[in-house]
Amino acid sequence: MPNYENVFVMDHPLIQHKLTFLRDASTGTKHFRELVSEIATLMCYEATRDLPLEETEIETPMQKTKTKVISGRKLAFVPILRAGLGMVDGMLQLVPSAKVGHIGLYRDHETLKPVEYYNKLPQDIEERDVIILDPMLATGGSAVDAITIVKRSHPKSIKFLCIIAAPEGIKALTEAHPDVHLYCAAVDNGLNENGYIMPGLGDAGDRIFGTL
Repeated sequence: MPNYENVFVMDHPLIQHKLTFLRDASTGTKHFRELVSEIATLMCYEATRDLPLEETEIETPMQKTKTKVISGRKLAFVPILRAGLGMVDGMLQLVPSAKVGHIGLYRDHETLKPVEYYNKLPQDIEERDVIILDPMLATGGSAVDAITIVKRSHPKSIKFLCIIAAPEGIKALTEAHPDVHLYCAAVDNGLNENGYIMPGLGDAGDRIFGTL
């Protein structure tokens, strides 16, 4: 994989362990859904590592002391429907105050290009740092379009968080949006003739919602 400056591959052992079971074709819908949420929580921890802190004073049972809190940053999570929904609860486990928007895109199976059918973002999106969620970054078309849609509302910053990425998708996203940081748990070999990630894990939306 090219050495892209804004691409971060999370190789934490817990993430990699859970990813193995996520890929397994024998993993059922309930367990698959739980794994997606758990991996999202672990990835959220890493993707928010750069949040700024400020000093505050509190009183413990023993004495007053100075400690740290997040410095006024507001977050918004924006899943790409429908598979991105599987990551939202895991992200909210760590940041329950975040607002959630939704972008509806589906892939035309003939052209492999995304088609927008829904767009609902928080009203104060311009005051927030946005993390766009989608388990798979395949051709990159949906990710590129989702980022373009969110940029129209002028948020403070945008990150893209996926579980598995293909080199083709990484290339497309980083060339279209070089200012966006990309976080993933694995970079796979590439795409097959149908635009699916190999070895991948199949269709994430179908496996999350049991619509195989």
